[in-house]
Amino acid sequence: MAGAMGHRLAELIAEHEVPGAALAYLHRGEVHEFAAGTLNKDTGVEATPDSLFQIGSVTKVWTATLLMRQIERGRLTLDTPVAEVLPEFRVADPEVSKTVTIRHLLSHTSGIDGDLFLDTGRGDDCVEKYVAACADLAQIHPLGATQSYCNSGFTVAGRILEKLEGKRWDDVLREQIVEPLGLTHTWTLPEDVLRFRAAMGHVDGGATAPVWGLMRSAGPAGLICARPADVVAFARAHLEGGLLDDPRAMWEPQVDIPNPYALGRQWGIGWILDEWDGHQVISHGGNTIGQHAMLWAVPDTGTIVCVTANGGHSGAFTHAVATELFAELDGLSVPRRLGPPETPVQVDVDGYVGVYERAGSRSTLTVRDGELWILSEATGALAALQPPMEMKLVPVDEVTFVCRREGDPDWLSAVFYRLEDGSPYIHLGARATPKIS
Repeated sequence: MAGAMGHRLAELIAEHEVPGAALAYLHRGEVHEFAAGTLNKDTGVEATPDSLFQIGSVTKVWTATLLMRQIERGRLTLDTPVAEVLPEFRVADPEVSKTVTIRHLLSHTSGIDGDLFLDTGRGDDCVEKYVAACADLAQIHPLGATQSYCNSGFTVAGRILEKLEGKRWDDVLREQIVEPLGLTHTWTLPEDVLRFRAAMGHVDGGATAPVWGLMRSAGPAGLICARPADVVAFARAHLEGGLLDDPRAMWEPQVDIPNPYALGRQWGIGWILDEWDGHQVISHGGNTIGQHAMLWAVPDTGTIVCVTANGGHSGAFTHAVATELFAELDGLSVPRRLGPPETPVQVDVDGYVGVYERAGSRSTLTVRDGELWILSEATGALAALQPPMEMKLVPVDEVTFVCRREGDPDWLSAVFYRLEDGSPYIHLGARATPKIS
């Protein structure tokens, strides 16, 4: 398999219109590395196994690991209120400001509106300034009531680390993970990344992205750049030891994901949890501006896979790589993406019509000729980088729908549900969005 994978990777990037990709996997104690394509269509620089890609939100597992180290040292617990470490911390709801805990942040159950992308400058105080700006963030759901992906919560988590250690998040990361594991190709700041081959993102139509990366304030939530082999080494330390006394504590389910068809069935501490053919799988993905990464680990077999890509149909691409690799290496079947049912399902969709909104996103649902349509619009800092997207929602059952952009092979799943208090929500893209009108 290892010998053929380099050729197969080149075939898969061509099939999925991905400019360039890199792959590393650990199997039976050996690490294998591959790359194909280009890092930047404008320059034609070749992708190599040691090229740095933006791993985006895979960074969250690193930040969660750093906080678990603090917990193991007895400096706090998962149920320590954030305000106990950050007395200055505020969100719009005063009760949440006092009671939200580390566990809520690391399991995406805080309900804090999570997609505040705010450039607070390049200074070493950027994370501190970001946390101060969270004072106006509303709740999209009551504390602990459901799961909704929360970038802002992880930047707050990064600030907790800074306060405990008296250092920048970037330095805590280097001193407690990067250097102990000997990771030579893992960096957070562009002035360090540019010393290596670095991938450039590509957006719709294959053009290079208008900007290279996210603002520095997003650091603890998604700013690591790394070669896949370094990411595999990080995950290996979770399976075999080297970072935590009890890494399995991060694999304990904290909350069921309302839409289990997108990423996995449950969220642990940092990790996404799923089960393939009876084997537990821990994973996380990441998306930045035109770049995408996926990390999977199977504790039972010890197999770890990290794939990075810099554009094209990257989600379908990484899923295809995983499907082939895990079948060959471990005989495991990666769940297929949920798609339309073979026999069309008739659903009364009128009750889903309306506007669903949270920070950074507005979705307007309408009915045309008996079919449900969704218009998704980015708002705030990233609006200029993400054009509006309209898709037809195809019913799978009464509450589950799938949709995809024209020309995209990857189906997205959406689940409509209600909280215990009856409030209506749509769960799409790992996020719970309330119906506001």
